[in-house]
Amino acid sequence: MIIVDMHAAHERITYERMKRALDAEDLVSQPLLVPLSLAVSEAEAEVAETHGEDLQQLGLTVERIAPETIAVRQIPALLRDADTEQLVRDVLADLIEHGQSDRVEAMTHELLGTMACHGSVRANRQLTIPEMNALLRDMEATERSGQCNHGRPTWTLVTLPELDKLFLRGR
Repeated sequence: MIIVDMHAAHERITYERMKRALDAEDLVSQPLLVPLSLAVSEAEAEVAETHGEDLQQLGLTVERIAPETIAVRQIPALLRDADTEQLVRDVLADLIEHGQSDRVEAMTHELLGTMACHGSVRANRQLTIPEMNALLRDMEATERSGQCNHGRPTWTLVTLPELDKLFLRGR
């Protein structure tokens, strides 16, 4: 017998769908109504200026406006509620240290995971037979459907000998 954690399974399915949709549309940027002006080191300002295209691909529009000041004009729309200043400072630090940054992608996937979790079926909700079947078919078609976004299993196999033990039956 296979037991499915419907919330964990639905969460993984939702997360993978959202990820595919994001990949298909790319990162959408959102202009800030008032650009965020940040005092930075000259090295950070230089990195922001020289890596402008890289930052643009991450959904960030950053412009050097003085030797030690940058203006953040756009951010990834999915991260509009994030701490923009900290995000930009972390990305610049990564660029200085490694020449690249995966902070925006990591934050985006974390946000997608949260949205998938909150948008999935909840415990104690009784699914109809067609809903159960649709969930199982979706699991079959979804990558990494064996675990949820948090790493927990979405299903487990209980063998006949294990069931016998549960009910104190000897075979």
